[in-house]
Formats: sequence, structure tokens, C-alpha cells
Amino acid sequence: MRLIILGPPGAGKGTQASRIAEHCSVPAISTGDIFRSNIKEGTELGRKVEELLAAGQFVPDEVTNSIVENRLAESDASGGFLLDGYPRTTDQVRALDDMLAKSGHSLDKVIELTVDVDEVVQRLLKRAEVEGRADDTEDVIRERMRIYAQETAPLSDTYRERGLLVEVDGMGEIDEVTGRLFSALDS
Repeated sequence: MRLIILGPPGAGKGTQASRIAEHCSVPAISTGDIFRSNIKEGTELGRKVEELLAAGQFVPDEVTNSIVENRLAESDASGGFLLDGYPRTTDQVRALDDMLAKSGHSLDKVIELTVDVDEVVQRLLKRAEVEGRADDTEDVIRERMRIYAQETAPLSDTYRERGLLVEVDGMGEIDEVTGRLFSALDS
């Protein structure tokens, strides 16, 4: 199965992605995890990404596209995958379409976690406190939400038009959301 999970930062994508990946026996591929790993390792990419995130910005498409294409070429993703945090823009959608077309594949479903923005801001502030994420201040979080609404939310329309979008309520207890996701995937 080839899947995407969409939703604003803090919607629970990362938490649910690992559960979905296990349920579908595919790797969960998180661009955020790849970026954080590079930041931790102090790579050139990591330093560039850290600077952008601290300002509440996203990583440029060409960098992200290249990272995703390389990751999808790895053997564990040949039978399917779950993308978390990618695509974020319509240009990235086109790039992913091209990547998949080269390999003769297409997406099976795009899951969108729908959440209340104020609830997400509170979730992220709590996560920042627990995990020590310096990039998760309220101003930065609200800027990410603005960018998400402007650049990423239109992807929902694209995937809805293709008949791939499945909206799932992301509010509530983690296990409740997981149950709704599995029902949506298995239908």
C-alpha cells in the first residue's frame, strides 16, 4: 500500500503513522524525522534545516524532493510506504507523481487528520516542553499553521478530486483515532 498522511503540525501524524505502517506492513517515512536526524548529526543539511525551522519556515521543495526520492528508492519501500510530512505543496505533489510514475506505481489513499487549530497549538506547546523542542514556540507554531493553511491544505482538494482523500477526525484519545484510521484504511 502506498499512502500519505496529511494534517497540520501537531495533528498526531507521527504517532498514527507508526501504527498505520505496522498495520499495513510498510515503512513510515517522515521527512521531519529525516531532518531532525540530520540536525542532531550536525550535517550541512541539518544546519540549514535548523535555521529554517527556527524561523517557522519549511525546507525548500528541491531539498525535500531529493531526500524523499532517495528514501523511496530504498528496498524496504519497494512494496509500499506511508509518507508523513510529504508532500506539503502542489509542486511536491507533482514531484511525487513523477517519482511514482517512474516506478510504475501510484498512491492508494491519502489520509487527512482533521483537528482544531487551538487544540493543536496546545499539543505542540506541551510537546515542546516535554521533548525540549526549541523550535516549538507559540509564535513559530502559529506561523507553521498559517503556512500549512496557505500551502498544504490545498493538497486536500487535489487528492479529493482524484478520489484518494479520506478525512479522519484526529481529535480524541490516541487509540480512538487509530481505530478510525484503521476503519478508513480497511474500507
